[in-house]
Amino acid sequence: MPNVIGIRFKSCGKIYDFEINGLEVSIGERVIVESEFGLSIGQVMKGPSLLENTEKDLKKVLRVATEEDLRLKQDNENFERDARSFCLERIMARGLPMKLVCSEVTLDRKRIVFYFTADGRIDFRELVKDLAAKFKTRIEMRQIGVRDKAKMVGGLGLCGKELCCKLFLTSFEPISIKMAKQQELVLNTGKLSGICGRLMCCLGYEYHEGGAESTVRIEEKAIVPDLEETVPGSHAEAKIVQEAPCTAEQPSGIAAAQPEKQDEKKISGGFKKRKRRRRYRKKPVKNE
Repeated sequence: MPNVIGIRFKSCGKIYDFEINGLEVSIGERVIVESEFGLSIGQVMKGPSLLENTEKDLKKVLRVATEEDLRLKQDNENFERDARSFCLERIMARGLPMKLVCSEVTLDRKRIVFYFTADGRIDFRELVKDLAAKFKTRIEMRQIGVRDKAKMVGGLGLCGKELCCKLFLTSFEPISIKMAKQQELVLNTGKLSGICGRLMCCLGYEYHEGGAESTVRIEEKAIVPDLEETVPGSHAEAKIVQEAPCTAEQPSGIAAAQPEKQDEKKISGGFKKRKRRRRYRKKPVKNE
């Protein structure tokens, strides 16, 4: 069982497991690891622990980051800005329908990764040749979605605070309009969408699958009780309580008798229709 630690490369990014390789590190310390892209600087987020049932080979931690490594990382940030500006220039020159988001350089500058968004597939082979001729290193182009773009760039949401994906969300969960219906929100996509154009991630914070339907069924059973249990006595007593008070012109006996007659008519299946009597008119006598 290998002894591993959790390392994060970006703020609010995923935590990856790396084999500690016999080093003594503490949480919050920066280390140098060999990732899929190359040498990178990461921050320790989880302490050492034994990992069971590992199917894939884990990368190892090389060493603890030194001041020279931190200085090199700061120089790479300036190099990333230069690489991004040159890539934007070549994109506009070739008229490619793509939007460049950011660029990322490994610690040893053996690879440069460019992140972009586009509506469909882009033929960027000529662009890669221009970038490789300029920087003399390996170039990689990665197409990302609009939600990933918002996470990288950041911004302010409709609530006035910084985006949740930039602050604490490490991964994106699927969001549907069903979550807004359960919370009885206005079904307006303009108000329910974030700056990325998709439904806001905060719609899933108070969503519980099947919770609304079960609550409504329980309330219906509690609100509609049985009449015999709540009203003491017979149904006739309940009818008398709902009657209008008697006036001086109308005696109390008539007021109590009228609802009973109406109920008898309703129970019989409807009010009786009055029979119309036919009036026979006398025919006029003809004068001879």
